[in-house]
Amino acid sequence: MTTSPEIVLHHLNNSRSQRILWLLEELGLAYTVKHYQRDAKTNLAPAALKDVHALGRSPVLTHGDLVLAESGAIIEFLVDTYAPHLKPASTADLIQYRFWMHFAEGSLMPPLVARLVLGKAKEKAGPFFIKPIVNKLVDGIIAAYYGPNLEQSLKYVNDYLSDHEWFAGDALSGADFQMSFPLEAMQGRVGKGLYPGIDAFVQQIHAREAYQRGLEKGGEYAYA
Repeated sequence: MTTSPEIVLHHLNNSRSQRILWLLEELGLAYTVKHYQRDAKTNLAPAALKDVHALGRSPVLTHGDLVLAESGAIIEFLVDTYAPHLKPASTADLIQYRFWMHFAEGSLMPPLVARLVLGKAKEKAGPFFIKPIVNKLVDGIIAAYYGPNLEQSLKYVNDYLSDHEWFAGDALSGADFQMSFPLEAMQGRVGKGLYPGIDAFVQQIHAREAYQRGLEKGGEYAYA
């Protein structure tokens, strides 16, 4: 009798690994969560994560002897291995699936992260006579580049979700797990009420029992 490989999710609080917890719960797989906490001052992952993967970031999934990093790669591995029904069968839906799997981190997250980092630069600017200069510089960068790009991307997502319940076809797919974190992060940075299609999607996934179970196992998560 073949023994199933042990699955361990190396989970960092307030991170992309929350969407992997949700997926694991949706799949009903047996797995173990190993918790890591961000540094209270730097907000960076602890050095202990580098013992699991050289990049020292989360999520990391170990599956027997395999060590998998990057959310998209982990989602695709779990879907391909355990849940082919979470990958669309039709060509049109599969094209959407692949688009959103790459769009999440390729187009949507970079301006969100940039706004977060630049916002922290404004908060930490000093001494007092330097602060106005830093604020003006940061505001100029956001207004000229990151702001318009983020607004364009969010409008595109919102328009799509205004006509679609899910990102790739008529049912939940791996693309919905991949897109969940940037949309949650957006609500945390930009707020709710500006993009009703996105708000409805996030509310829908948060209401799922598997999502709630993932929250219970993951612990602290600022975006739900």
